[in-house]
Amino acid sequence: MSGARRLSGPALRLTVLVGESDTWHHRPLYNEIVHRARAAGLAGASVFRGIEGFGASSVVHTSRLLSLSEDLPVAVVIVDEEERVRAFLPRLDGLVAEGLVTLERCEVVRYAGRGGDGGAGAGE
Repeated sequence: MSGARRLSGPALRLTVLVGESDTWHHRPLYNEIVHRARAAGLAGASVFRGIEGFGASSVVHTSRLLSLSEDLPVAVVIVDEEERVRAFLPRLDGLVAEGLVTLERCEVVRYAGRGGDGGAGAGE
């Protein structure tokens, strides 16, 4: 995304929780979500790797046990204007077979790229 667009005020945060080992066409699912968000021109996307968690299967995955550390939870977080985030949701159809997708209202206080005033924006 170019640094020309300003983002401030009311926004929507999209969080997609999946497993680290989930794939889409032989590449990590979180990677595909980030690339689709970028292609859609969203403000930014960040991926966070969890150290422990469980989902609908109720199986606890933790970094403390080697046998279960291969599928740690991963959160892809995207923040942008509500209209842009809602328009992006159909691009997730068919991608997230297992996981959780949530939307939350939020407020953007600061969004700046590295080329601007020295701050770091989302996903940079």
